[in-house]
Amino acid sequence: MTSFLGELVGTMILILLGNGVVAGALLKGSKAENGGWIIITAGWCFAVALAIYAVGEISGAHINPAVTLGLAASGNFPWNQVPSYILAQLIGAIIGAILVWVQFLPHWKQTDDAVLKLATFSTAPAIRRTWANLVSEVIGTFVLVLGVLFIGANEFTEGLNPLIVGLLVFSIGLSLGGSTGYAINPARDLGPRIAHAILPISGKGNSDWSYSWIPVVGPVIGGVYGALFYNAVFQGQINIWFWMVSILCLILIFTAIIIQLKEDQG
Repeated sequence: MTSFLGELVGTMILILLGNGVVAGALLKGSKAENGGWIIITAGWCFAVALAIYAVGEISGAHINPAVTLGLAASGNFPWNQVPSYILAQLIGAIIGAILVWVQFLPHWKQTDDAVLKLATFSTAPAIRRTWANLVSEVIGTFVLVLGVLFIGANEFTEGLNPLIVGLLVFSIGLSLGGSTGYAINPARDLGPRIAHAILPISGKGNSDWSYSWIPVVGPVIGGVYGALFYNAVFQGQINIWFWMVSILCLILIFTAIIIQLKEDQG
């Protein structure tokens, strides 16, 4: 199996099981209906772990463009392989989302709420505030990539690393995911959103394209900064890109704070 196919299959598994648990918890008539946030975050934990077990030895199991770009920006992955990895991840995410639709075929018509249907494909914020939502995705993905590098720097019993990474995603979901649904992965959000747009889903609404750039741009910034931060702080490898992305992140955070303070006072 090639690295391209490995990333495709790994991301497909991730989305099939990750979006599958969301569909089970949200769609009407599912035995898992109303399973709640803990069930959803646990499902994503195991989805990540299984995807890494499946293709980790083949492609490194990035299964996330933010991880791929972060590793490339920090010099740990060749830039010439980035486009093929991201394309594979996006295709795999679309296929995984289509399989979720097939898995729950009778349930779409039973579910009246178009917002819930979209939520089984892509993320949406609990409170829609552009800058705050963007910062949430930056922070969540920063923790993800930084955590992955932390885990890689430690020695575990052979074969345990994928499960530890899954638990990292579980932790992010529990602690940081409540604001935006923690996309922390551009392919995880964009691929299923495309699937939602093209599939003949009964009673679906729009695909909320006005929000769609946030779970793409936020994770890219956060993922790149997580890798650059690790290199700078833990490896002593500081470069101009670290300072540039640091300044960008500070600008985003202060902008979100100022806008929110103005709204609170208004």
